[in-house]
Amino acid sequence: MTLDTSNVRTMDDAPRGRWGGPQARWPVFLTSVTGISAMALWAIVAPSQAESAIFSVVDRVTTGFGWFYILLATVILGFVLFLGISRYGNVRLGPDHSRPEYSTFAWASMLFAAGIGTDVMFFSVVEPVTQYVAPPTGNPESVLAAREATVWTLFHYGISGWAMYALMGLALAYFAYRLHLPLAVRSALYPLVGRRIDGVLGHAVDSAAVLGTVFGVATSLGIGVVFLNVGLNQLFGVGIGTGWQIALALLAVTMAAISATTGVDKGIRILSQLNVILALLLAAWVLVTGKTTFILNAIVMNVGDFLRTFPAKTTETFAFVDNDEWMSLWTLFFWAWWIAWASFVGLFLARISRGRTIRQFVAGTMIIPFSYIVMWISIFGNAAIDRVRGGDQAFAEEAQQYDGAGFYTLLEQFPASGVVIALAFLVGLLFYVTSADSGALVTGNLSSQLRSVHDDAAPWMRIVWASVTGVLTIAMLLVGGILALQYATIIFAVPFALVLIAVMWGLMRALRVEGRRADSAEHHLPTMLSARSAWDSREAWRARVARAVNFADAADAERHLTSVIHPALDAVASELTERGVTASVDSGTGEAGQAWVELHTEGEGLPFVYRVEIDEAAVPTYGGRMMGDRDRYARLEVHLDGGGQDYDVMGYSETQVIHDCLDQYEQHLAFLRLGPEK
Repeated sequence: MTLDTSNVRTMDDAPRGRWGGPQARWPVFLTSVTGISAMALWAIVAPSQAESAIFSVVDRVTTGFGWFYILLATVILGFVLFLGISRYGNVRLGPDHSRPEYSTFAWASMLFAAGIGTDVMFFSVVEPVTQYVAPPTGNPESVLAAREATVWTLFHYGISGWAMYALMGLALAYFAYRLHLPLAVRSALYPLVGRRIDGVLGHAVDSAAVLGTVFGVATSLGIGVVFLNVGLNQLFGVGIGTGWQIALALLAVTMAAISATTGVDKGIRILSQLNVILALLLAAWVLVTGKTTFILNAIVMNVGDFLRTFPAKTTETFAFVDNDEWMSLWTLFFWAWWIAWASFVGLFLARISRGRTIRQFVAGTMIIPFSYIVMWISIFGNAAIDRVRGGDQAFAEEAQQYDGAGFYTLLEQFPASGVVIALAFLVGLLFYVTSADSGALVTGNLSSQLRSVHDDAAPWMRIVWASVTGVLTIAMLLVGGILALQYATIIFAVPFALVLIAVMWGLMRALRVEGRRADSAEHHLPTMLSARSAWDSREAWRARVARAVNFADAADAERHLTSVIHPALDAVASELTERGVTASVDSGTGEAGQAWVELHTEGEGLPFVYRVEIDEAAVPTYGGRMMGDRDRYARLEVHLDGGGQDYDVMGYSETQVIHDCLDQYEQHLAFLRLGPEK
């Protein structure tokens, strides 16, 4: 199989909308909005009926598909790790010549920020205490239960979920940056269905991604409004109830709308980074002013227990134990939640990872966010369990309630508790607002025709999605609170779970093409070397030295491009066309103003591309002294369909350019002769 994307709509082909910004992808937008609005309306009009139906469907999903969720999470983890350590780990998420847009520190910081949210604060106390008091197996409130409680929480927030994020991030980045397809989930299916990604099938896939994302975001917002409502009660004595929670949901919608219409994305990003710092300060305060030695010992033990028990936990279905309710509330819910958020976080990961290799991407997404998770959950979870083991049964009861009160109560035992609780509320609020804004942005992007990976959905689109998500959050809170949101997430993650399987399949097929391309280049190397060796007989070695040290300026490079490169490629195109291969030569000016000339072939299969464009580089130094009379010089670099080849043809004669182009064309034919994927 070869990947010919020449007849598929790319990002550059996307039209502009009537109201500004990219045009909506109407089938995706209308289908998703209609489905979610109908669900929300049903929940508001007939909450009892909706609650009964949701719980009934979840029971069937848990019974019939629980094994599927467990197996899928395990397979995705294995697949992502395989890509990281295999030969495909060297493939760049972008052209071969691309390099990361962000420094390693900045990239790590953004990955770090992506791994946290209000829900981590919520579950860092709720789950460890619940697993200690009511473990899935074994004796409650035992030493074994205490050791397992935090490890179960780490497992549910651990690398299995991040593997789902990494899978979607890899797929979106690879197909968008390397194959120039739209930054949409449908692009990952191109190796499987070809041009049909622009039709009904592509719309269905993107609609499934939007549905899963909206329900996943609504779950986070639902947890956030309940958690923040309790925080307001702790700080200002306001009531706890649906009214305040609806008000907080409306706050999220309003903030997302303001961001969409006033362009405060930069401010939101600054707030996100500030939030990470505040969260670290909060965790450090609990560690330093609490039982520091106990918590550090517990962290080390938790990591060891996690590594020791992870293989068993990742395939645990409790086949011989009646644990359906526990599985629905915990493992199945978390796996469904991760699946629902996969396209959301995956899009963010893709946006910040252009130019990195697959190996770098996998290592970063598997290690950096999880390191934060281990730190946060181990500190707060073990502190909460220690308080319960100390005999505080009232706290044990409170910590198990799905309102987050246990988190604030835990903070009351530390010095300056009033300030600490206020800081916790602020951290939760910032997480909450940025999640709402990011959710509206991503769902808008998924239902828009973006012209560039740097484009975002039109403001009106983001406002609509913020509103729809807010209404859904309110509707689910009216039906059954956080539990209803959890169960709805399990249901609506099923369609996108099937999409993830197709994404793995499509990505693997595309990467196998990469492997065959590398093999063909290796086999064709002797031919290329022999062709180049023939040039020496036609060119005196002194002329070759002169070319090597001739650091031309942009004007010289453009003249050479026009007078030598263009005629040479015209000659090759003419000869190929005479021999039955349709070929043509185009020229133009790039985004940065650099001129380029490109030969490309047409027809079935992967087209051949030989492009020469002007680029600038620093003049080499020798012995600490700059060679030449300028610090920058112009290069005529060769680019193929996979990206830049990192060599310069400035000074080549017309004959040499022809031979170089034919070298690359013969290598392309060698790649095609390897045949389709078996």
